Amino acid sequence: MAPGVPDTRENQLLAIARRLFARDGYERTAMRDIAEAAEVTKAALYYYFPNKEALYERVVLESMQSLVEDVSAAVAAADSPTARIRAFMQSSADVFDLARDRWIAGSRAFREGGRGGQHLAAIALRDRYESLLRQCIAEGIASGEVRAIDPAIAGRFLLSGLNQMTNWHRPDGRLGVTEVMKQFLDMALHGLLSSTEPPPALGAKSRAISRRRAAVPTSP
Repeated sequence: MAPGVPDTRENQLLAIARRLFARDGYERTAMRDIAEAAEVTKAALYYYFPNKEALYERVVLESMQSLVEDVSAAVAAADSPTARIRAFMQSSADVFDLARDRWIAGSRAFREGGRGGQHLAAIALRDRYESLLRQCIAEGIASGEVRAIDPAIAGRFLLSGLNQMTNWHRPDGRLGVTEVMKQFLDMALHGLLSSTEPPPALGAKSRAISRRRAAVPTSP
C-alpha cells in the first residue's frame, strides 16, 4: 500500500487483483479467483467492481496515469537533454521497483485485456509516456549531446531494457533496480568499449586489403 493511501477494502481487493494479474495474467485470472484470495463472496467483490473490465480500468489506467505523472515530474526537474533521458528511465525504474506487482499486472493486462474505451484510454497514456522519451532524445540530438539517430528506435531500445527487467530481475538479487538501470544507462549512453582501447587486430584477409590500399598512389 502506498504511503498516505487509506487501507480500505477496495484497495485491498485491488492489491489482490494486481498480484494475481501479475502472477497468472489477465485472461487466466477470474473474478472467482480474486474473491477466493480475498476470502470474500463473489457478490461482495461485484459490489466494488461489476466485472473484470472495471478491474482492468483501475489496474491499468491508474498504473499508467501514475507512471506518466511521476516520470513527467522527474523529466521537468532535469536541466539538460541527457539528464532528462536519465531522469525518464531512472524514474520509470523507480516506479517498477516500488510497485512491482502494479507494473507487471498493468503490463500484462494491457497486452491481454479488452479493446473497449478503457483500452483506448490506456493506449493514449502509453503513447504520451513513450512520446516524452522520444522528445527527450530529439532534444538531445538538437543540442548536440546525442548523435543523430532515430528517436523512435532509440526510445524502443531504452524501453526494451526496462521492460525485459520484469522477466529476470529479482527483488532479492545482488543489485537493486536503481543500480541496474544506472549501469544500463551508462552502457546505452556511452557504449561498451573504452575510449582508450586499441582497435581489434585485423585478420589475414583484412591485412591484405589494407596493404593493397596502401600501395595505391594517391593524387597530389
